[in-house]
Formats: sequence, C-alpha cells, structure tokens
Amino acid sequence: MNTEKKTMRDVFIERIYTRMLDDDTIFFLSADFGSPKLDRLRKDYSDRFINVGIAEQNLINVATGLALEGFTVYAYAIAPFLTMRAYEQIRNNLSLLSRTHDINVNLIGVGAGLSYDVSGPTHHCIEDISIIRTLPNITIFSPSDWVLAEKFVDYSIENKRPKYLRFDSKPLPDIYGDKKTINLEKGFFELAEGNEICLVTTGYMVHTALSAVNTLAEDGVNIGLIDMFLLKPFNSDHLFEKLSKYKYIIAIEEAFIGKGGLDSIISDILSNKESNIKLKKMGFSDNYVFDIGSREHLHKLNNMDKEGIIKNIKDTLKKY
Repeated sequence: MNTEKKTMRDVFIERIYTRMLDDDTIFFLSADFGSPKLDRLRKDYSDRFINVGIAEQNLINVATGLALEGFTVYAYAIAPFLTMRAYEQIRNNLSLLSRTHDINVNLIGVGAGLSYDVSGPTHHCIEDISIIRTLPNITIFSPSDWVLAEKFVDYSIENKRPKYLRFDSKPLPDIYGDKKTINLEKGFFELAEGNEICLVTTGYMVHTALSAVNTLAEDGVNIGLIDMFLLKPFNSDHLFEKLSKYKYIIAIEEAFIGKGGLDSIISDILSNKESNIKLKKMGFSDNYVFDIGSREHLHKLNNMDKEGIIKNIKDTLKKY
C-alpha cells in the first residue's frame, strides 16, 4: 500500500477509455454527472457518449435499450439518486429482463456510504446494498480502493449481466497495489489473519478497519480482516472456510445494521452453516445522519471510527 490517492471513478473511466479504443460496442452514459477523466472520453468517443441529463430513470431506460442491441453500457450517476430514484427501472428493465436476455448494463454509482459527508442525508447512500441486494440477477461490486476498481473493468465487459458498482467519491490510497493475485470471482480477500476475532467489511470502511488491525498488531493483538468487494455473487463456501477459524466476527459497514446489508450477508452464511460463531454488527442505527461534519467526525459520533473499532474489539476480547 502506498500513499498516492486516486478516485475510483477516474481510474475506472481511464480504463474504459482504453478498452473503447479496440471495442466499438462500449457505450458510456451519464446523468449530467462529470469527472476530470470523463472529458477526454466524451470528446474522443462522442458517438458513444450520451448525457441524458438529470434523469436517472431515463438513464436506465436508454442503457437497457442499448444493451438489448448487444452493446456493453456504463450508466454513470450519483449513487443515491441512481439506486433510489430509478429503483423501479432497475427492477423491471434490468433484474426482470435479464432473466431472459443478456443485458450488460453497468451502473456506476459514485458516493457510496458517507462519501458526500457534508452534503447531508439526501446525498448519503447507506441503503443501496440492502435494496439492490433484494433484486435477482444483479452483481454488486463494492471496492475498497482504485486498484480493484480498475481490475473490474475487464470483468464487467466479460460478464454480461447487470451490475451495480458502488464507488467512493473521495480520493483514497491503494490497498491492493502490491497484490498481484486477486480473484474477483471469489468475491473477497483476506487482508489479515487473526486468532479469535475477524473483521468483515467493505468499501471505505476497509481502510479504517485495516488501520485498527495494524495498530492492534503493534501491541501483539492479531485480528483477522476480510474485504468483501463482491457482495453478490461470491463464494460463500470459501468465505465460511475463512470465517470458521474464529470465535467472533465483527461486520463493519457504512449502512444501517440489521437491514439486509453486509451484516445480513454474514448472518445468513453462519445460519446456513449452523455455526456457533458469534456475530457483532457495526454501522448506523435506525436513524439518518443529520449531524454536519467530515466523514471522520460522523464516524466518531456513531462509534465507527478507528478508536470505536478498537474499543469494540477489546470489549469482545474481555469476554474470553
């Protein structure tokens, strides 16, 4: 891991631009949403770039029509507006129709979790995992860094099914820069092995969890850490094999807990395997975040910052 920070969307768009050089079946659609790296794509591939305006529902309609004609389509918008304003279109045009047709529409939602921290709850996106997870036939990709985002471009072209890509809006350092063998199909990566407790997290929270794990390791406390970057589908048997060596799992997410998000994914696995592993959940309670401040400030208020994670781990260890 190095300290160079990049945004997932810019790296992803740059890789799409490269693929469009040799593949004239790729279209890029935007709901009047820009990016520093999008200008070149819009200029050089003006015949395959469409700005539908601030109209996320129509974004899905146009993307579906192109996909039904055999094109690979990327539909780009702010995450909460893409997933919630256009939910019916995602359900009917993508989830339902992909049962009988190959529809390669890739929904790029920028602003996962509290990415747009100071913009308030209208721009926070803490429901998306839960609501998109309920829809059959849709892949959910939740990367923790821009390296994973870049690697996903080739996967998104080769796998011709609807996908939701939940990108953080802020520049982040890489986690996977020195890791050459990442199996996207498996859906997760074990960043650290521990003894009795394993953290399972996704997206931005992987960075916070990794910092907590590294701090505890300096004191001789070894905590496991698994990054779930494919929330649907993923290899549940392989994941349980990794989880089965622990007594406690702590699921951490920028989402409502107990509402069908990452914690529910882990809970279902443990239940289906009739496991005695205890599951603890860290996330937001049944309330929207109306406080104003930076992401770190909002995390601290909700005991989701690095110190909050370390305290939860230490409290759990005291139970032994």
